Amino acid sequence: MKETFRILRILIQKEFRDAVRSRWLLCFGGIFILLALGLSWAGSLTASMGGYSGFGRTTAALLNLVMLIVPLLALALGSMSVVHEREKGTLSILLALPVSATEVFWAKFAGLSAALFISLTLAFGVAGLGLALSGGLRDGTHFLKSFLVTLPLAWVSLALGFWITSFSKKTAAAVGLIFSVWLVLVLGGDLGLLGSSLAMKIRPEVLLATTLLNPMSLYRLAAIDLLGAHLEMLGPAGHCAQDILGAWLLPAAISGMILWTIVLMAVSYRIYIRDPLRT
Repeated sequence: MKETFRILRILIQKEFRDAVRSRWLLCFGGIFILLALGLSWAGSLTASMGGYSGFGRTTAALLNLVMLIVPLLALALGSMSVVHEREKGTLSILLALPVSATEVFWAKFAGLSAALFISLTLAFGVAGLGLALSGGLRDGTHFLKSFLVTLPLAWVSLALGFWITSFSKKTAAAVGLIFSVWLVLVLGGDLGLLGSSLAMKIRPEVLLATTLLNPMSLYRLAAIDLLGAHLEMLGPAGHCAQDILGAWLLPAAISGMILWTIVLMAVSYRIYIRDPLRT
């Protein structure tokens, strides 16, 4: 047992170091921090005129930025985690060592999760510091909750990336799937539901159930509820969610994202373990 934990610790440290040096993490992390600083600066200007509402608008803009960048970053990290090593041949060398394919898989997820956590902590920390120095941070607890609700979004997006990498043989194919999945989840899902609801006159209850099938929609529900905004912004599905779930909306949305993560990782592992090298 001690030897297993030692191997897992070494593998997790390796994945964490590789992720920190990854161009995906450095590029997207840098872009996110710069945009977050820009939003903090803009929020400081409106906060002096609008008080708490200025901070609320800044937080809303930051959460919208999160919904665009964090899924793409996590998808990229997860998708490249195995397929890149398959293509280079380093995965076969790693599996030739006294480590199991199961240990490699879960160590990759743990290491990348830690790297994402550090990256998001740094990004939100810089944004919060910028707001605090400019006098725009009126409620630190509210800002902290915004950070905490982003973590399940990062996990579910990373799990989606692992689903892609579990069956991909080539990096180019995985990259194409990254952007396809990202577009469907962030843009296509809501637009498709909106069009379907108008064309087919879907009942709000059915529309809400369909919305729950999209982890990005779950994050949007959680973010809007966290901001104290009216869920009518999301149309009939949001209004229905507010009526049915009430105070349980935020816990339900977060639990839904965590459940999505567990299911996706279980499916990804089953696909991966059948043939780790995709021979």
